[in-house]
Amino acid sequence: MGFLWALIVGGLIGWVASLIIGKDVPGGIIGNIVAGFVGAMIGQAIFGTMGPDIAGFAIIPAILGAIILIFIVSLVLRSVRRK
Repeated sequence: MGFLWALIVGGLIGWVASLIIGKDVPGGIIGNIVAGFVGAMIGQAIFGTMGPDIAGFAIIPAILGAIILIFIVSLVLRSVRRK
């Protein structure tokens, strides 16, 4: 059951980050989950574990990390599409 909650929270983190930055995550729901998980790792490495913790995710750093990840992915995809 814990893994299911982690998938749901990871997906929500990716979705919220995509809403904040105004860019869709490639891959739909799976992309949101991946952005949430990877963003949480990035955010916790940079900002620590401040704020509330839900399903093993420190929410504030996870959202900030997901925003960073989505921004970088969108820059890379934009440069690939131009070539």
